[in-house]
Amino acid sequence: MANAMDGAVVTMEQVGGRTLRTAAWRLDMPSDHLPILFFNGIGANIEAVAPLAAALPERGFLMFDMPGTGESPDPLIPYNPFTMSWTAAQLLARYGLDEVDVMGVSWGGAMAQHFALQHPSRTRRLTLIATTPGMIMVPGNPAAFTKMADPRRYIDPEFMNEHFATLYGGVDKDGAEHQKDSHIGRLKPPSPRGYMYQLMCMMGWSSLPALPFMKKETLIMMGEDDQIVPVINGKILKAMIPNSRLITFAGGGHLFLLTHADESVAAIREFLDAPDTAKEAKRAAA
Repeated sequence: MANAMDGAVVTMEQVGGRTLRTAAWRLDMPSDHLPILFFNGIGANIEAVAPLAAALPERGFLMFDMPGTGESPDPLIPYNPFTMSWTAAQLLARYGLDEVDVMGVSWGGAMAQHFALQHPSRTRRLTLIATTPGMIMVPGNPAAFTKMADPRRYIDPEFMNEHFATLYGGVDKDGAEHQKDSHIGRLKPPSPRGYMYQLMCMMGWSSLPALPFMKKETLIMMGEDDQIVPVINGKILKAMIPNSRLITFAGGGHLFLLTHADESVAAIREFLDAPDTAKEAKRAAA
């Protein structure tokens, strides 16, 4: 876990009336690229996706533990996508960041959509990974959701090993044992309240009505063997977001961002490095 966090500046930030454990990579270094604001999956702590920050050394990277997740204290009151997007915008201001490339995985992909819609002036491009348009989604394997609700997936390696394929699907190019061990080794279980409030946050929420108005260049990435978020959800996002493209990963499960890391990073880098569109160039000039 320590290696995954090499180079991260970890602080406890007081923003929006909340205390958030925050990790920042390379924000104080000059770069020709905008930094990335990353929204994590449900119950996942910063360390779970820290390898992605390390794999993009040319960019700044900012991520935080949701309230009650990782080492962020429990939330006192429930929150919703609007209030957490506002809090994330306050966090950007704390770091002096006017504009970022926004990225999110799974539950965090829904947050990323909402942030881009709520704060378009702070968002350049949007990357959505293994995610859905919210409550109006095509559900995955019921067995996967049953195992996902079991807190043992965070703390019991034997449970994770036994049910990994049911939970996440996909094939690890480096071998199943590597996939399980590397993932479980970076997880820290959320608090019961933190996990419940994350579930409650998205209850009744859907981005579908607003997606046709999403003006950002958007990359949608899906695993073809995802047991939690079937690839059809990515196709729905592609159909609803005007300036979007969809990439699917053969043999990729819900964790293809880690198991197909080289392919995933290459796709992200190609998308973010692509020349500005006419609209982006006009906006940058303004």
